[in-house]
Amino acid sequence: MIFTNARLIFPNEIRDGLELVARKGKIIAIREQTQAPGEEIVDLAGNYLAPGFIDLHVHGALGRDTMESSAESFRAICDFHANGGITSLLLNAVRDFTQRRARRSRPTSAIAGVHVEGPFISKAKCGAQREEFIQKPSLARVEQLLDHTDVIKRITIAPELPGALEAIENFHAHGISVSGGHSDAFDEDARAAFERGMGSVTHTFNCMSSARRRGVYRVGGLLEFALSEPQISCELIADGHHVSPTLMKMLYRAKGCGGICLVTDATAGAGLPDGSQFSLFGSDCVVEAGVCVLADRSALAGSAAQMIHLVRTMVSKVNVPLHEAVAMATQNPARAIGLDTKGRLAVGADADLVVLSPELDVLQTFSGGEEILSGQTLPSH
Repeated sequence: MIFTNARLIFPNEIRDGLELVARKGKIIAIREQTQAPGEEIVDLAGNYLAPGFIDLHVHGALGRDTMESSAESFRAICDFHANGGITSLLLNAVRDFTQRRARRSRPTSAIAGVHVEGPFISKAKCGAQREEFIQKPSLARVEQLLDHTDVIKRITIAPELPGALEAIENFHAHGISVSGGHSDAFDEDARAAFERGMGSVTHTFNCMSSARRRGVYRVGGLLEFALSEPQISCELIADGHHVSPTLMKMLYRAKGCGGICLVTDATAGAGLPDGSQFSLFGSDCVVEAGVCVLADRSALAGSAAQMIHLVRTMVSKVNVPLHEAVAMATQNPARAIGLDTKGRLAVGADADLVVLSPELDVLQTFSGGEEILSGQTLPSH
């Protein structure tokens, strides 16, 4: 299969005059346009061709929640996000039994694993998560999760909790990406966690500590540590609601293109019209003005966005070049969780692809070279 007449998006540039050849689910060539006879030609009519998007942080969509742990709910969630250009995602869970269910039921190739967001978080920064589920990272609880390293790819943990540093070191040693989040840590707590293996932070600016006074001194929190440490990767919910344009610009200036992973943090309200009600961790929520909030309006409850909405926001509100915004949704998250064959247009990589119009609408999505969904995006938020 030859994808031709397209503008190919690479991490450092956009190139015309090339064609991409896929065979048996892999990219086997990127070359000057030839349209060799005998191959299936996919004429992309001058539109963009990018790697399939990767989302490290998904709770649900269309009224379905990942905690249902059913093939039906997983497929509905994956299909919705494929319409937004996503070809690989991590389903979020908050309790270890969910991993057992997820391992028994993998309905689509889009599911790259599980992101465990909780229960090892701060009660002071729990956001929409329910306080009664929060626990300390005891050795017994950590070992329960380590029984599922084939499924768990990422875990969010508050570095300041008793036992957190040992847990971070343990998770890291077992190949699980550790992200600091839902945390009230001081910067020295974050530094200690980084030295034990914490490589990223979860939904930057949301549910994390920032600079404050300790006694008579002003000290940083998890946010300032993440901004100042070049090796820390920062998740960003760039839906236009969770983080203001000024803060997104500040993050971009601090971290550059390579230090940001766009995440939707989409919950069951994603894809539902304003006024729709849904449940998150057993709490009543509602979709309002294009974002999800707790019913009492006390906190945000995830986003209602698809990944293409975040890419558009970075381009239109933060003035990030398109190729860099795409890298934040592809190459960077792939690197964060070790998906070596995904997130890039390169020979040997998986033929996970998304076709974008000049207006940045998703026209087609391909997984392993096969079209999975076409042309059904929601309006931009």
